[in-house]
Amino acid sequence: MGSNDSEYFSDEEEAWVMYKDRSEWADITPLPQNDGPNPVVRIAYSDTFTDVYDYFRAVVAKGELSERALQLTEDALHMNTANYTVWQYRRKCLAHLGSDLEKELVFCREMIELNPKNYQVWHHRRVIVEWNGHADKELRLTEIIFSQDAKNYHAWEHRQWVLRTYRLYDGELEYVNRLLEEDVRNNSAWNQRYFVIVQTTGYTQDVIKQEVEYTKKAIEKVVNNESPWSYLRGVLQHSEKGLHSVEGLESWCMALHEAGNNSPFLMAFLIDLAEDTMECHIEEREEKLAKVLEWCESLATEHDKIRREFWRYMARHISHKYSV
Repeated sequence: MGSNDSEYFSDEEEAWVMYKDRSEWADITPLPQNDGPNPVVRIAYSDTFTDVYDYFRAVVAKGELSERALQLTEDALHMNTANYTVWQYRRKCLAHLGSDLEKELVFCREMIELNPKNYQVWHHRRVIVEWNGHADKELRLTEIIFSQDAKNYHAWEHRQWVLRTYRLYDGELEYVNRLLEEDVRNNSAWNQRYFVIVQTTGYTQDVIKQEVEYTKKAIEKVVNNESPWSYLRGVLQHSEKGLHSVEGLESWCMALHEAGNNSPFLMAFLIDLAEDTMECHIEEREEKLAKVLEWCESLATEHDKIRREFWRYMARHISHKYSV
């Protein structure tokens, strides 16, 4: 049985008529599924599912592109939204019939709201938007989905495609700001922030300074939050000076640590800062190496014990590389 079979027909059980009992389909001979003589696992499809898909296979075999075939694909998709063959055939029907694409977008939105994590329905939506030539409804649609699941990968991928394809970046950074104000741990919003800046202003030195300050404020809210630390690294990689490109960043990190913050993400960043310093300033190696080894052991034994072996490996590696 398709995952949505019972749900789709429960409200219309009495009204539903099997395709085999519909007079307008009398000219079509249903085509049963062929699982071969010895199927490994025989699936117990419902009668309605079997009926719809037997007729769908017959229509595909015949190559019929009609209004009734289009309706048949709708019934088939409500039973199994992930069936890419049905979606593809639906598009063939839509193109052949010159169907109303605005109406199709309405159908597609309904299917997305019922199946927000289904790849096929998002792909179908993209194709219809491309055919239609405008994307004025797409950003709002993704926002509706994010209100239910702020980290829906398919919705974020669709939003980035829309922004990139139709150059709709105005106001996007402000939208990301709102998401991060609501949930500073929203790693998808941090990723979107990086995407938008790369696609628009780029990470100039002024933008880097601005973003470092923004990220520091976010970290101060929740120090033990991996997302802004990852974003901070991503921002600083765009500067020739690397992690030391913004004056005062290291002292800020040290102040956090000395205030009693033992977040593994903070300590890992301090280790990276120290490595950068040792790479460029030989005279500071002995002092920095001692701190790095202290932090690695602290992470291994107290603050990030699940990655104990990693931190002990890092201590050996860094010690071998920078020992005076």
